This record gives sequence, C-alpha cells and structure tokens, in this order.
Amino acid sequence: MSAEALAEPVVPVRRSWMTWLFLANLGLWLAIYAPIQVLLPQQAELLDAAGKEAVFGLVTGVGALVALIANPLIGLSSDRTTSRFGRRHPWTLAGALVGAVGLAVLSSASSVAVVVIGWCLVQAGLNGMLASLTSAVPDRVPVRQRAKVGGLVGVSQMLGTVLGAVVVTVLVSGLANGYLACAALVVAGAVAFVLITPDVRLPAADRPPLRWRELWVSPRRHPDFAWAWCAHFMINLGNAFGTLYLLYFLGDVVRHPAPEDGLLVLMLLYGVALATGAFAVGARSDRTGRRKPYVLMSAGVMAVAALLLVAWPTWTAALVAAPLLGVGFGGYWAVALALLTQVLPAASDRAKDLGVLNIANSLPQVVAPLLTTFVLASLGGYRGLFAVSAVATLCAAVLVTRVRSVV
Repeated sequence: MSAEALAEPVVPVRRSWMTWLFLANLGLWLAIYAPIQVLLPQQAELLDAAGKEAVFGLVTGVGALVALIANPLIGLSSDRTTSRFGRRHPWTLAGALVGAVGLAVLSSASSVAVVVIGWCLVQAGLNGMLASLTSAVPDRVPVRQRAKVGGLVGVSQMLGTVLGAVVVTVLVSGLANGYLACAALVVAGAVAFVLITPDVRLPAADRPPLRWRELWVSPRRHPDFAWAWCAHFMINLGNAFGTLYLLYFLGDVVRHPAPEDGLLVLMLLYGVALATGAFAVGARSDRTGRRKPYVLMSAGVMAVAALLLVAWPTWTAALVAAPLLGVGFGGYWAVALALLTQVLPAASDRAKDLGVLNIANSLPQVVAPLLTTFVLASLGGYRGLFAVSAVATLCAAVLVTRVRSVV
C-alpha cells in the first residue's frame, strides 16, 4: 500500500477521473475569481466609493497572505494524513466547506473589517482545497499525460473566471446571492470528486515525520525547483497586473457604458481562447515530451497582449488582447503543471512542495495591489501597469530557461 501511495504513477487516468477533477477545480476557481473579478470590487465601491482601489487592495492583499500560509501548511498536513478516506479527500472537502463559510460571511458583510475576515476564510479554505486537488496530479497522473491534464486544470481556472462572471452578473442578482451561489457550487464540486474518485490511503507506519523546517525547499539543493518557482511567480505577477483592476480600467479609462457587461464579454473571449490554447499546446507537449519551448511561446503571446493595451488602451484593443492573453495563459498552464510536477523533490512531500509552488500563485495577489498604487500614480496610469505586466511575463520566460532537468 505504501508503494501505491508514494510511487510514481504509470497507469493512465481515465476520462471520467479527469472530468471529476475538472469539475472540482471549476467550482474552486469560480468561487475565487467571481469575488475577485466582480463581487469584491462592487462591495469595495459600496463601502467606500472614493477609496475603492485601496479597500480592494487591502482585502485581496490580506487574503493572499493567508493563502501563502494555508497552501503549504495544509499540503504538509495532507502528505502525512493516514485517514481511511485517503490523504487528499478529507482536505478537499474540509477546504470547500471552510471556503463556503467565508463566502457566506461576505454575503452579509457591512464593513471593511468583516469583508477582510470573510475573504481570509475563503482564501484559507480554498487554498487548502487547491493544495489537495493539485497534488492529485502527481499522485495519479503519469508524466506522459500531465500536460493534457494540466490543460484541463488551466481551462477549469479560466472557465471558472468566465462562468463566475456569468453566474454573478446574469444568473443571480445582488451581492449576497452571488456569494451564496459561489459557495454552493464549490461545495458541490468537492463533494462529487470526493465521493466518486478513489484516494489511496497512506499507512501510519509510512507517514513521514513532521518537521516544520521542511515547509520550504532549499534552492541550493533543488535549483530547478527554485527556477521553476520564480518563473511561475513572475508569470502570475504579470497576469495579476493585467487582470486584477480590469473592471476599473473599463470604467475609468475605456469609459465603457456598462463595465460589468464589458468584463463579461472579455472573459468569454478569454475563456474560449484559453481552452483552445490549453488543449492544443498540452496535446503537442505530451506528444513531443518538451515543456520549455511552449512556456517561452506562451509567455511571448501574453506579453504581446499586454503591450497592445499599452499602445491602445481602448475597447477595440481590449477585444483583441483578451483572446491573445487567453491563448497564451492557456498554453502556459497546460505545460506549467507538467513542468512543475517534474521538478518536485520527493514523492512523500508532493502536496507540501506543490503548496510551496502555489505560493507563486498567491504571492502576486499580495505584491500586485501594493505595487499597482505606485505604478498607477508614477508610471503613466494603466498604460504603465500593462507595461509592467509585459515585463514581468517576459522575465518568466528568461527564468524558465534556467531549469535544466526538463526539456
């Protein structure tokens, strides 16, 4: 049983397993991005119209700090869980429930402090769920199949963004109903994945000792892991600069008559393009066994999308940039998950190490709001912000070339 829990998987996963993983991830990302893209900006404006950017930055920044702690900590715990229900499933379900509680708190929040508390609960719970779901890939998926599965995970993330916008702007009305709909969907996805898919149990005798110093990974001992982490951080930082304040960009710079509707259109274009890029690049990468060339290509396309908005910060340019960004980010995510799982130091610490890697997803949400205020004030407003986004993305392309063990 120990060999089954810790061995490198060799049996290809079935489409049904991929489907349930996809749906669980879809619910997760919908519950994260619908608030970030639509509900939290609206709530911040209701609480303080003049200081909406500062309120939004405070809420997302503090929440991201919680995510930085929760992801590797819960990953470390799941690596050592010997429940008869498996190592990962208990944390997947618990994370979804805690996240749902946080969304319920947000649905009735009437002050900035309560919004911060609610969003911290969401980030703690859903990042725990993210740690367990992400570790399912190296636990269950052979290397030769990982870019395909990575493409599905990438599509789930961006489709969650699109569907989240649809749910909270079209299917339900009002902040409270939007938050509660997100809570119901994330719990439904988690419950289905936990009940239908298997999760191998780790025998107590094979549980690795708990050493808190192992929450980090030595860059000296594992340089490829460190370079991959830095590249992943920079590409997510570039994406955060380009998307976190998109609703405000549409309203304040583009002067779109209905910014929420405009955001929905852009997200739909983005989502279709992302799915196309993810499936095409993931399949090609698995066939060739190569990862880095596709990361370089994807980063270049994302940088072009950001530079379009530097040159022409208009609605027409946004309609062109959105699908470009989608193709690039979809292609990147398909290959990135495969590449990142190939540089993990040890099978016994997969979830913890992926939790450390997932910090590269969460930390940009802390850094970007802090730097955005400076960039908007000192570097030419939103033109400067999109230029910084392009630079960060191109830095990611340079950093990934330093990874030696993956071609």
